[in-house]
Amino acid sequence: MEPFADRRAAGRALAERLVAFGGTDTVVLGLPRGGLPVADEVARALGAALDIVLVRKIGMPGNPELALGAIAGPEGRTMVLNDELVRLCGLDRAGIEARAAPQRAELRRRRALWGSRLQPGALRAKRVILVDDGIATGATMRAAIGAVRADGPAEVIVAAPVAAPDTLEALGRLADRVVCLRAPAGFTAVGRHYASFPQLEDADVQAILTAGPQPGPTGGET
Repeated sequence: MEPFADRRAAGRALAERLVAFGGTDTVVLGLPRGGLPVADEVARALGAALDIVLVRKIGMPGNPELALGAIAGPEGRTMVLNDELVRLCGLDRAGIEARAAPQRAELRRRRALWGSRLQPGALRAKRVILVDDGIATGATMRAAIGAVRADGPAEVIVAAPVAAPDTLEALGRLADRVVCLRAPAGFTAVGRHYASFPQLEDADVQAILTAGPQPGPTGGET
């Protein structure tokens, strides 16, 4: 199967599967940084508001790219852990909190830099679509679901162009609906499914949020 040309091409393809869920009662939240270009295309196609959900991976000792867990929310209050990996690495709660501390600091930095355009209570009774450029272990998406659920949305949809099959099954028990274009057997890394997969910078996120569909007082597009 040919890889997606880039994140925006993947977002346009994903939006075709999500058109039934559009409108002013829908809010599209991208997982930064890589999920933002995908989410922007989805929000534009659906006529929905676009914003971000602040989330950070907690890396394994000695292997920071492997997610021991993740935190979400402006202060990182929502935490999810991979229990199997926690047992393998032998960290106690204090050790986990020590690894989470710098990630919480990064969430605070991002909140100050990027802000949030949604008014308090904007997700209540809304359909929320959480979008990433791909889902491997699912740790950050699980944390995002937990953070968003606390705001009382009517429905939470997880959407991604590509994901690991077993991760999709697990997310299906947490979200109301999961939409994914590709779930290849032997999934290894998200970037392998894109012809162009550059690292996004803070300025890229700010540019997308500035130009993207604007939420109104209740979260609708203006």
